[in-house]
This record gives sequence, C-alpha cells and structure tokens, in this order.
Amino acid sequence: MEMAMYIMRILKSQMMIVWSWGFNSPVAISGGRRFRVQGFKFKGWVEVVYNEGLDLFDVSFIKGSKTVDKLEGVYFDMLVDAIDNRVEKTDDYEKRVMDEYSL
Repeated sequence: MEMAMYIMRILKSQMMIVWSWGFNSPVAISGGRRFRVQGFKFKGWVEVVYNEGLDLFDVSFIKGSKTVDKLEGVYFDMLVDAIDNRVEKTDDYEKRVMDEYSL
C-alpha cells in the first residue's frame, strides 16, 4: 500500500498532464498502482509496479486482459513523461487538442 501511495504522489506532482490522460479508477495492487486512461494514443489500464531489484518502475499498458506494451526500468522523475508519451502525446498534439475541444 505504501508503494501505491508513493506512485500516486509522483503522479500528483504533474496533475495537469495526468488529467489529460482521462485518468480514473486508481487502485492499489501488489507493488504498485493500476489506473484507467483514455488518451489520444492509448485507452485502457496502466499498471505501474516498483522493481525493487533495480530501484526503478515497470509500466504495463493493458487492453482487456492483454498487455500490449511495456516499459521497464523507468526512473521516478521520468514516470509521468514516459506514460504521457505512450498514452497522450502525439506529433500533432496541439492540433488534436484544438480540434477535439473546438478551440
């Protein structure tokens, strides 16, 4: 539970980015935290698990019951950016935001 809370603190440090993913339904899991996202690039579950041997995080992207992508060995200070690059950030991100929200 302590690691799940720590991961949540990391995510909260950049809440504007995390909100852009459509972040919801966070739950504590063994060694980490799982939550749903609805980003431009990925919609599904994200699992962040602490890899004690490396003192780094492993991040899995899950659709249904299948892991479709995985990042291993992510430093805590790169966690939000690493997830953002898989979930939300596109080459034409600013244009997509403008189109999506009719700005």
